[in-house]
This record gives sequence, structure tokens and C-alpha cells, in this order.
Amino acid sequence: MATDDLTLVKRVRTGDQRAFKLLVERYQRKVYAVALGMLKDKEEAMDVSQEAFVKVYKYLDHFKGDSSFYTWLYRITVNICIDVIRKRGGGGEVVEFDESQAMDLSEARIGALGSRLGTNPQKSALRRELAEKIQEALSTVPEKHRAILLLREIEGMSYDDLARTLDIPKGTVMSRLFHARAKVQKILSEYLELDEAKSGVGSE
Repeated sequence: MATDDLTLVKRVRTGDQRAFKLLVERYQRKVYAVALGMLKDKEEAMDVSQEAFVKVYKYLDHFKGDSSFYTWLYRITVNICIDVIRKRGGGGEVVEFDESQAMDLSEARIGALGSRLGTNPQKSALRRELAEKIQEALSTVPEKHRAILLLREIEGMSYDDLARTLDIPKGTVMSRLFHARAKVQKILSEYLELDEAKSGVGSE
């Protein structure tokens, strides 16, 4: 049975390098995926991943254990990504939640759009194209919204975990998530509608 994160953290604090290696191996792919999703650059994502774990090791004594280790790790990762984006000059203003969109988008899931293409091997090219569209759509979302969307939709974080990870109120989590979903889903829905018109997907 795998050793839990908090036990590994305690072992790292006593100088156990193997325990730190286990933490890195456990989360490096997820950290890289979040960084790549935010930055759209493989080399930058790798650099951010390395920097995140360096900071984790350096500041491990600051981890209080009142939230999960991965929440703390992802907060560090997202903050580094936001710094990178701002240094590029690509930061944008964060527009908060529009009440009128709440009911329509509260149950929306990006994955549901992809599922409409099914698992038919003949549609693999369409799925690859959809993946590219998802990346394109994410690039149009302000970095704070992008972070929250990735952590919710890809990592499956709860609203409470998102609030702790990003150090923002739960209401702000919902606000940013609704806006991010609205923008991304609009782009993807338009793409899927165009694709269905061309290929007959979904026809009787």
C-alpha cells in the first residue's frame, strides 16, 4: 500500500531523500500537465515543474498540513505559471461572474463535448483536432481562469480544494470557473456544430 503524502513529508523533514523522490514521482506528471495547460510551452512547463519541486523542498517547513500536500503543491505551481505569463506580458484582467450565466453553466463539463465524438477509431483525427481546439480555447482564457479550469476539469479538484489551493473565497472559485467554462464551451460548441455539419456526426 502506498505511503500517504503526510508521512512522506515527515520523512523528508528528517532528511529522507528517498521520501522526497517518491513525492516527486507521485505528482510530477500532474504538475507538468497543469503547467503545460497554462503555458502552452513544453520547455516552460518542464522548467516550472522543476521550480515547483525546488520550492516545495526549500519551503517544506512552511507546509502546515492543514490542507493536503497536493493542494499546497498545485498552489505553488499555479503561482509560478502566473508569474511566467505576466513576465511574457500576456496577463489579462479577470472578469468576475455574471449571474445570468449561472444556471446554464453550473453543470457544464468540457469533457462532455469531447464524448460526443465517441470512441470510433475513424473519428481519431477529429478527436486530435478537438484536443487542439481545447488548447486554442484555453489560450483565450485569462491565466487565473485557466488555472481554475484545469484544476477542476483535469485534476477533478473540489470547490473547497480549489479555494484552498488558489487562496481565494469559494464564491470567487465559482465565479471564475463559470466564466472560463462559458468561453471555452462556446468555442468548442461552435467547432462541434461545424464538424457535425460537415461529417454528419449525430445525424439519424
